[in-house]
Amino acid sequence: MSAGTFGPPGSSTCTPSRAARELGLKRSEFNLAVQLGRIRTVPDEGGGGGRRVEHAEIDRLRAQSGFPESVRERVRAVGTAEGAALMGIPAGRFTRLARLGLLVPVTYYLNRYRTVVWLYLAEELSQFASAAENAPLLKGRTPETLRSQLAAGVDLRARNWRGRHLGFLLRQADGLWARAGAVAAFLAPAEIADVVKDPYERSFLNRFRPAPPGHGVPGSPSAHLAERIMTAQDADEIAWLRSDLARSIGEAREASPAPSPRARRVPPTVRAVARPIPPMTRTVTRPTEETTTLLRAECEGRSPEPGTRLPDSAAGGRSPATRLAQEPLPAALSPDPCVPPAVSAVRTAASLALRRHEPAQPARPRSSRGLRAWLRRRSARPARV
Repeated sequence: MSAGTFGPPGSSTCTPSRAARELGLKRSEFNLAVQLGRIRTVPDEGGGGGRRVEHAEIDRLRAQSGFPESVRERVRAVGTAEGAALMGIPAGRFTRLARLGLLVPVTYYLNRYRTVVWLYLAEELSQFASAAENAPLLKGRTPETLRSQLAAGVDLRARNWRGRHLGFLLRQADGLWARAGAVAAFLAPAEIADVVKDPYERSFLNRFRPAPPGHGVPGSPSAHLAERIMTAQDADEIAWLRSDLARSIGEAREASPAPSPRARRVPPTVRAVARPIPPMTRTVTRPTEETTTLLRAECEGRSPEPGTRLPDSAAGGRSPATRLAQEPLPAALSPDPCVPPAVSAVRTAASLALRRHEPAQPARPRSSRGLRAWLRRRSARPARV
């Protein structure tokens, strides 16, 4: 609850409900007086977007002559029948003058049949009837130009009300964005999206966009009818509102841009550089010239030539060629007489290097005497006497 509801004892303002009671007005009459500017209000300092009335304003109205009848008479609204009787003309002529835009409604309401009932200020009707230039419109035959417009179906009552209501919203607007929202309240969402391209600006603009006057539950037929009355219909009216909205948005954007999420700086992705995995055992990648010579000599069954350097002879170990030659080779890796010895040695060294990475398998025990000894043990022999 805002601080304006329960203000401090020494507050210089009061709520609209209390001001209406002190002025002897109904709440509808008080709201109409505020819209017309007859009663000045100030923004609620406690927040919430409400309005309050200063005690000095109430004292000013009370000091007028004929209070409270004078204040109530200035905001009295009448319908078609009462307005026609006040002007001294038939109700049909009154309706035709209102449809032509000569009589501007100040507000409306929906009856139980969802029919729009327009209300007019009694003070304005009296001034229209008392003007000498309007006497031909009140008596006699309606001019041909006006009758042709009526035959074409002209009805400017809703449009004139929108123009008057827009003036009220602009008077109550605090700030440039609020003024732009007041203009956007009379345009369809598609028209607003066409004028305001930025989605963040449209979202911020909708915060200041006033809703239609409350008539029924939101989503009800009465609410849809009020929204249709609030939305501009004529092409020239829509074009005028669009240009006014574009100008208002430009001024508001320069003064205070609409808030939008800041662009997040994404750090560049650092790709890991592939590093070689160190081998678990010593691999043979390229046979040296000495190794190739030794392999060729051992494969041909001859001794290496004098002066050939043995890599591990100084340490007392076996050379790579000797180790490779002593290891058993599979049948698929046996020397091929058709393949040159150097190529065969390279293939043998690479295959043995791959075999060393494979898991070792337990060796099978070999028979000491061979297959014939095993068969002799299994065969039955007669015992010697």
